[in-house]
Amino acid sequence: MSSPIDESSILNADIENDVTCSERSLVENERREETTGWIKCRTVLGVMGFLGFANVYAMRVNLSVAIVAMINSTTVPSNDSSLDVCPTSEPSNSTIPPKPGDFNWTPEQQSIILGSFFYGYVLTQVPGGRIAEKFGGKLVYGVGVLLTAIFTILSPIAAFVDFKFFIVVRVLEGLGEGVTYPAMHAMLARWIPPLERSKFAAYVYAGSNIGTAISLPISGWLCTLDFGGGWPLCFYLFGGLGVVWFVAWMFLIYDTPQKHPRICPKEVEFITQSIAPQEEHTASIPWCKFITCLPLWAILIAQCGQSWLFYTQLTELPTYMNNILHYDIVSNSVLAAIPYLTSWISGILISIFADFLLSKGYMSRLTSMKLWNTVAAFVPAFGLLGIAWAGCDRIAVMILLNVTSAFGGAVYAGNQMNHIDLSPQFAGTMYGITNAASNICGFLAPYVTGSIISGQQTLGQWREVFYLGAAIDLGANLFYLFFASTEEQDWSRPEDDDMTASAPVESIFQAES
Repeated sequence: MSSPIDESSILNADIENDVTCSERSLVENERREETTGWIKCRTVLGVMGFLGFANVYAMRVNLSVAIVAMINSTTVPSNDSSLDVCPTSEPSNSTIPPKPGDFNWTPEQQSIILGSFFYGYVLTQVPGGRIAEKFGGKLVYGVGVLLTAIFTILSPIAAFVDFKFFIVVRVLEGLGEGVTYPAMHAMLARWIPPLERSKFAAYVYAGSNIGTAISLPISGWLCTLDFGGGWPLCFYLFGGLGVVWFVAWMFLIYDTPQKHPRICPKEVEFITQSIAPQEEHTASIPWCKFITCLPLWAILIAQCGQSWLFYTQLTELPTYMNNILHYDIVSNSVLAAIPYLTSWISGILISIFADFLLSKGYMSRLTSMKLWNTVAAFVPAFGLLGIAWAGCDRIAVMILLNVTSAFGGAVYAGNQMNHIDLSPQFAGTMYGITNAASNICGFLAPYVTGSIISGQQTLGQWREVFYLGAAIDLGANLFYLFFASTEEQDWSRPEDDDMTASAPVESIFQAES
């Protein structure tokens, strides 16, 4: 630092500004020195994390397309204009004729199958985060992806054996994938400096969008093939890729910068100076503090609202496009994938812009999170209302889907990294709590949709589905606006930590915001 800090006047605004500028200069110098080395190890973590989430989402969503080919539907769409349905178009030379499916599952059974993954997914969120905090996230995240891959490969066999056995396998697949998000959150808390977090979260977590965007059209194409029955190939392909990814992950990734045998010393120094020192955490979890922490409740409720809308779109959009807009399975899967691609691209661009505004001091971290969380909630919600009234206008529906999904990518600069602000030590556990709660919507949304539709595919019933999703998302965002916070909570660290002895750079960054 350029000048010593007088402890008695540390709260003075001018001195705080001097400290902030001095520390920022130190970090910038470290960053410039670091660029002279080889590829940063945290960049490798970002790439592998991205590919991991792309894999698990590809394995999660392929069923949304495959189930269209799995069902032996004998219902012929009606052209009766007196009904509240979209008229069918005349088949063209490029239209893929549907093949008879293998199963006679009712709409209610299909909804149960689509939601069964989340029965297991929500159960391992908190344990996954806590284990990653205590023992490191590398093995937790890697094994989570591996188990997801194994049960994905077993899915076609289970489906042919029995409807209930298929549900059990999907639940087990969810148990494996449930640890991935909280484990990665615990790793990011130890690897990523504060001013890189929004951008880094966009890179890593947006793998879910690119995995979905790739999985849907490939799954649609595979379902048209005669080889291997068509739709089972969706599960074999992406499950196999998950196993390959696991091998690479185990060789390339380590729990902390200090444990990495090939990391540049300058990168270790830069990360250590940027992030508050984090011991291997052994303190007990302050569950009562979690329950009474309004900022944590704000994150939880915001994620619940966004997840309801997201899973309504993720699990039900292929069905809507097949039964209402009457797209064939290939066109259906390609068009359903485009919104996730736009969300991925815009999520990265918005997060880079958000980090730029923070680094320049144009807005505080709290204001930034509230702003982008609102963008990620309001635009998709109103877009869903637009889709409800676009009716049978295919072009309008697809434009609205793509525009609203693009703005939905702003969530990475919104609440996604807020847990680390509240408590870096318990970030994995807290993310497990909020992600478990929000993903309850993963099976509630399809179940409620199936109850509303109840076997009768009409525009009026689908409008009710869209209205409900928009209302939940908007209401949840209002709660976040009132109660969100970026201040580290007083229960975050053990009481014997001397917080004033070595004020971490992260705290100074937060003081700046």
